[in-house]
Amino acid sequence: MSSLAQFVDDRLVRGRAHFSREEVQAALGLKPAALTDAITRLVKKRRLANPRHGFYLILRPEDQIAGAPDPVRWIEPLMRHQGLDYRISLLRAAAFHGSSHQAAMVFQVVTPKQLRDFEIGRHRLQFVYQTPKAFAQINQPDQLDQIKSDTGFAKVAGVELTLLDCARYFHNAAGINGVAQIAKDIGAKAGPRALAKVAAAYENSSVRRLGYLLELAGHTRQANALEPFAKKAKTAVLLDPSVKPLIASLAELHEKDPRWKLVINEPVEIDF
Repeated sequence: MSSLAQFVDDRLVRGRAHFSREEVQAALGLKPAALTDAITRLVKKRRLANPRHGFYLILRPEDQIAGAPDPVRWIEPLMRHQGLDYRISLLRAAAFHGSSHQAAMVFQVVTPKQLRDFEIGRHRLQFVYQTPKAFAQINQPDQLDQIKSDTGFAKVAGVELTLLDCARYFHNAAGINGVAQIAKDIGAKAGPRALAKVAAAYENSSVRRLGYLLELAGHTRQANALEPFAKKAKTAVLLDPSVKPLIASLAELHEKDPRWKLVINEPVEIDF
C-alpha cells in the first residue's frame, strides 16, 4: 500500500492534477479517519487544496503562491465531480472573446443549480444560477466554445451567449456600463441569426437591454436581429433596474427609447 504522497506524485506524472476522495480511498484502502489525517497533512504543506468537499487539487510548486491553479484548469473535473453541466461566462468569457477592458477578478460559472460561491487561494469563484429549462435549451455544443489549458478543455459561453448572459446578469458583469463596454468590444463577433436564436430563451427585458446597448455601440446588424423581441413588449422597463429614483414620480422625467421600450434612467458610458 503506497502513501498518499506517492499517490499524489503518481497522479501528477500521469498529468492528473486532481482526484476525488473515492478515488484515493479505492487506491490506498485507508480507513476514513487515517485518510482524512493524511489529506489534512498535505493541505497544511500546501501540496493539496480542497475547493469542494471530496474533491482535491494537487498543487505544483508554481501553484502554491496563488494557493490553487487557474480555475480554467480544473473547473471541468470539478463540475463532473458535482454531476452538473456548466459554462464559464460573464467577465471571464468576455475577456476570452476579446473584451480587453474587462479585468476578470472573479471566475464566473453559470449552472442549472444554486451553488455557493467560494474562494480558494487568490481565486474567487462565483456560480450564477440559470433555470434548468433555459439552461438545457441553450447550453448546447453549437453555443459553446472551449478554453484550452495544459490539463484539457473547459466549456465557455460562445460570444452570443456571453452577450446575453451579461445582459441578463448585468449586476455580475460590472453593471450596465460594464455590459455596454462588453457589447462594444465583442458585439461585432456575434452572428445576428445565432444571437436571435439564443435570445429566445432569455427574458424579453434582458434582450431589449442588449439590443439597445448593441445599437449604442454601433453594431447595427446585431441590434436589428433583436428588434422583433422589442416589438412584442407591451410596457417599457428601466434600462438599469438597480437604479431607483428616490421619488417615484421622477421616473417620468427620464428619456424613453421607443424602439427598445426602455426608460433610460442611467447614462451609458463606452470607451471607443
